[in-house]
Amino acid sequence: MDVLGGTGFGLVQLRVVPITSGLAIGALIAGIASILVSILVICFGVGGAGPWVAGAFTLLSALGGGGAAVAAVLALRQIRRSGEPGRVRFTGRGLAISGIVCGGAGAAISFLALFLGVLLQTS
Repeated sequence: MDVLGGTGFGLVQLRVVPITSGLAIGALIAGIASILVSILVICFGVGGAGPWVAGAFTLLSALGGGGAAVAAVLALRQIRRSGEPGRVRFTGRGLAISGIVCGGAGAAISFLALFLGVLLQTS
């Protein structure tokens, strides 16, 4: 408690411990999952299981990557708007940005692997 000069009153400031954003953590997990599913696309697409199987896993990876990007953008918005006095302050900006990067990379790798798999099947 800080005493205000010239008065007998004190000033109390609430200090709220920052919390890591759950949306940022979820975005990173979804982005990593998207990369792992894109490895399955590589295995099935180039391995010869067929473009239908690779296409199904590509769709799953793209949905996971898109979900990671959406959750990360929402987490960045949540982090930016938090921190007012007396309210919860969220952290995890790096996690959210990593979720965007991993989600985009997973979707891009899976589309590239599907394209290569279809190209190898037709030639």
